[in-house]
Amino acid sequence: MLELVRVAKVYGVKVVFKDISCAFAAGSVSLLVGGNGAGKSTLMRIMAGLSRPSAGAARVADQVRVGYLGHATFLYPGLTAVENLAFWRDAYDLKLTKDDIMAGLTRVGLEAHAHERAGVFSRGMAQRLNLARVLMQAPDVLLLDEPGTGLDVASLALLRREIIAARQRGACVVLISHDLAGDAPLADRLLALEHRKLAYDGAPAGFDGFGMAEVLAGDAAGATARNQGGSACCA
Repeated sequence: MLELVRVAKVYGVKVVFKDISCAFAAGSVSLLVGGNGAGKSTLMRIMAGLSRPSAGAARVADQVRVGYLGHATFLYPGLTAVENLAFWRDAYDLKLTKDDIMAGLTRVGLEAHAHERAGVFSRGMAQRLNLARVLMQAPDVLLLDEPGTGLDVASLALLRREIIAARQRGACVVLISHDLAGDAPLADRLLALEHRKLAYDGAPAGFDGFGMAEVLAGDAAGATARNQGGSACCA
C-alpha cells in the first residue's frame, strides 16, 4: 500500500537519513520512533508527498487516499469548525453533506462547538478538529505525527479508538509518538530511526531502546484494554 525505496534526505551537507527501505501493509499500525532531530517528521512528510526525498522514492498504490495529520493544523482561525470541514470537503472533492460534517464533529466530541471559530479553540480542541479533517477522507493510509499533542485523557482515548478502527477497516496507519507506554500496545510493528538510518524494524517487543522493555512489561489486562480503546490506554 505504501513503500519507501532507498529514501534519503539531505540538507546541504547534513545527512538526515539515508537508504531507508520498507513497506507498509493494509490493516496494520506501525509506530515510528527516534530521538529529537532523528528525522521522523521529515520521513513522514515524504510518505505524505509533502516533501521530496533527496534520493529514492516513496510509492503509494493507485487509488489510495492518504490522510496526514502533522504539527500544523491546516485550519483557518476565522472559520467555524463546520466551515473548516466544509472547506476541506470541497478541497478533497468529497461527496459529504452538512449532516456528514456534523457527524464528523460528533465523532471527535466537538458537536457543541460546531459554530465557534477555530481561532478560539484550545490546542486540544484544534487537534481534534484537525483529526476530523483527516478522518472525513476515510484514508487508506493514515499518517499521524504526534497526534496526541495537546489532548486530554478522554481525547487520547478517542484518538486511540480511531487508530484501532482505521486498522480494522483495512487502513495502513503510521504513527509518530513519544508516548511509548500508551501507543506501543496499539502497534503491530515498530521502526526506529537512529544514526541517520533505520536501526530497527520489527515487533515492538523485540526493541530494547528508549526503555521499551519496561514499557512492555506491564500486565496483559492493561494492554488488552488499550487495544480495545478502553480507559486503561490513558492511565
